[in-house]
Amino acid sequence: MDAAVIVVGAGPTGLMLAGELRLAGADVIVLERREGPAGQSRGLGFTSRTMEIFDQRGLLPRFGPMVTGDTGHFAGIPLDFGVLGAVHRAAKTVPQSQTEAVLTDRALELGADLRRGTEVTDVVAGDAEVEVVVRDAAGAGRLRAAYVVGTDGGRSTVRRSVGFAFPGTGSTREMMLADVRGIDVAPRMTGERLPGGTVMAAPLPDGTTRLVVIEHGTHPGDRAAPLAYDDVVAAWKRLTGEDISHGEPVWLSAFGDAARQVTRYAKGRVLLAGDAAHIHLAAGGQGMNVGVQDALNLGWKLAAVTRGHCPATLLDSYHDERHPVGERVLLNTRAQGHLILGDDAVQPLWNVLAELTRYPDVQRHLAAMVSGSEIRYDLAAGSHPLLGRRLPHWETTTANGATSTTALLRTGRGLLLDLAGSAVLGARAAAWTHRVDLVTAVGPTTGEAAGATRAVLVRPDGHVAWAAPGTHQGLTWALERWFGPPRAGRNK
Repeated sequence: MDAAVIVVGAGPTGLMLAGELRLAGADVIVLERREGPAGQSRGLGFTSRTMEIFDQRGLLPRFGPMVTGDTGHFAGIPLDFGVLGAVHRAAKTVPQSQTEAVLTDRALELGADLRRGTEVTDVVAGDAEVEVVVRDAAGAGRLRAAYVVGTDGGRSTVRRSVGFAFPGTGSTREMMLADVRGIDVAPRMTGERLPGGTVMAAPLPDGTTRLVVIEHGTHPGDRAAPLAYDDVVAAWKRLTGEDISHGEPVWLSAFGDAARQVTRYAKGRVLLAGDAAHIHLAAGGQGMNVGVQDALNLGWKLAAVTRGHCPATLLDSYHDERHPVGERVLLNTRAQGHLILGDDAVQPLWNVLAELTRYPDVQRHLAAMVSGSEIRYDLAAGSHPLLGRRLPHWETTTANGATSTTALLRTGRGLLLDLAGSAVLGARAAAWTHRVDLVTAVGPTTGEAAGATRAVLVRPDGHVAWAAPGTHQGLTWALERWFGPPRAGRNK
């Protein structure tokens, strides 16, 4: 075969996945039809959960200084994300072009084979391999891999070729987006509701301003030609009374409120991630963040299967864990769509929800939903409060000195963290040390469930797979479930 895995699409999701596969030792080819980076800023910033993920992989310094904050919104209703107590605040102004550049560098450094200017025209899945039909400057060709992952966006060729069911609703309303230089408008970070619609304005670090214009009564297909800056100027004038015609547009886009999700994230040897698996209204920048998180969940599992460490059934957990996350995103973005895009008839509902957000529990619930910090995978393994959740950032001390749980996960390997100095723990895990790091640490004494936790087994994606006390299934069961059979020649 040409590679163990072929990833189709070099956006943030595909590039993150390529890096994760290479970190775990799987060979990967990434195919991208564009000749060079898109240079767009469609996705803007990271949720606190994505910040945690990038920190877990040591990537945050590569982004340089970032504007961060705790302010956010749900359908334009201000939220204080500080109520979540996350170790990282959300990043507000990182353009997608920069994210792609950082993830491209990382994937290439780890040895990914990135082939730009290569368009995928068909995907043929078999029982033992997948064949990808491509077209590049040299003509048509074919590549073979054990698995193919489509990360090629909402119009995914991979999804259509293999016949994934993609139910949902089409676009009924339209939003205009424009990055503009040379204008001076008041910031409207969470949006301003006006009689004729809603506008948003966010200043970006490079001197441009991100504008979002939502005018009541507009529908996809109303415009005979592609979106032009004159369209944005006219709508902004009608809604705000402000003239921005002197501005210089850097990037324009029109998008709708379609909401669709595949029924299964995997079909044989073909899997989907990011917008190829789920599309929704761009509300709160969740799309790119959820795609990166899909990649983190899938990468180590796919590498473990292709390298023979684990049976192919491990990949079932990718759908089981990430499909419900996608459902939640569609739920909250649909709700926001009704409130943001609806006419004046929704104003009473918006007002009631705005009143409810004055209660801390409501703020916390909505902030957790939008940021992804509510995610807890159903591992059916016990009642410990950390099971299925991401391991919190704990400052701790090992034999090598001061460190943190975040730093201990940067290898991309599993982690068995012993907080009680148990000799028995090390003996039970000895047969898995080729894939799991056994670390004895002191503390922590504060933080979520810290004082009541003696040990945790953490998957490469940072989620807790076993904890003591309070786990029904034993450590050996969890090690074999997530990291495969014990190493030959070692007893369990």
